[in-house]
Amino acid sequence: MAYLERNAHKRVDPQQVLTDAKSIISLAVSYEPTGRESDIPHSALRTPHFPGLVARYARYSDYHDIIAEPLKTLTDFINQLGGEGTRSLWYVDTGPLLERDIAQRAGLGFVGKHTNVISRRLGNWIFLSEIITTLKLEPDAPEKNHCGSCTRCISACPTGAITAPFQLDARRCISYLTIELKGSIPIEFRPAIGNRIYGCDDCLAACPWNRFAQEGQMMQPHSRPDLTAPDLLELLSLDDAGFKQKFAGTPMLRTKRRGLLRNICVALGNVGDASALPALIRASQDAEPLIAEHARWAIEQINLRCSRN
Repeated sequence: MAYLERNAHKRVDPQQVLTDAKSIISLAVSYEPTGRESDIPHSALRTPHFPGLVARYARYSDYHDIIAEPLKTLTDFINQLGGEGTRSLWYVDTGPLLERDIAQRAGLGFVGKHTNVISRRLGNWIFLSEIITTLKLEPDAPEKNHCGSCTRCISACPTGAITAPFQLDARRCISYLTIELKGSIPIEFRPAIGNRIYGCDDCLAACPWNRFAQEGQMMQPHSRPDLTAPDLLELLSLDDAGFKQKFAGTPMLRTKRRGLLRNICVALGNVGDASALPALIRASQDAEPLIAEHARWAIEQINLRCSRN
């Protein structure tokens, strides 16, 4: 995550992002699912023996692409509204802007004790985007923090990554460990990952403000039901071409095959039984050392559990 440090000077000075910038518009898109579906469905045409758990936001086509088109249209409208000489730039979670602070200053939501933005209208399940422009606009009132004495998100974190209110140690965060981390997952954190194979929603799901969440209309047509509870053994069998085909157009491409299969091995080490061993033994011979190492760990964990029974 060195990119955060590289762009630090721009993040604290929007003028270095867009010269003569006068306003930043903060926007949110809900990805609250239809019917508030649970992470693992109670009924399905086929229930995997070893279901994996994918962060809710990744159970859609890539939100960067989905939000981009309406954001471009809104940006063009702002430029027309400002007239000749108005310049604007838009970003979906990719620009050198302090998007959470900007969202709070714009009144869109407040930064919770888990360090994510919470909307009183949309809960925790939101994507942020911004338009920075040379057009001067009347600012909205900033949002105040409404966490109160609640610490549910802190208690919910499986690895203790929220070390204090509003303080996150990313090195312990399962979202970081399963997505951003490119190397080996520290052994001390592997058991806490459970069957999660891409990200973690625990701190978000624990927040009581979710009772006000509204269904996300923009994202629903792009949902990927096959990623709600994917079969870990099926995913472990994917070669590089199969991985790219399966996850084309989704955020999960970010991990590449080596990262996802690493995560799957950890998940199987946590929830698998003897029936998972043949697939893990094959994975332990994978040409990718990262996958092979985590597969060997998973085999050891399953053998330990079997020996106790």
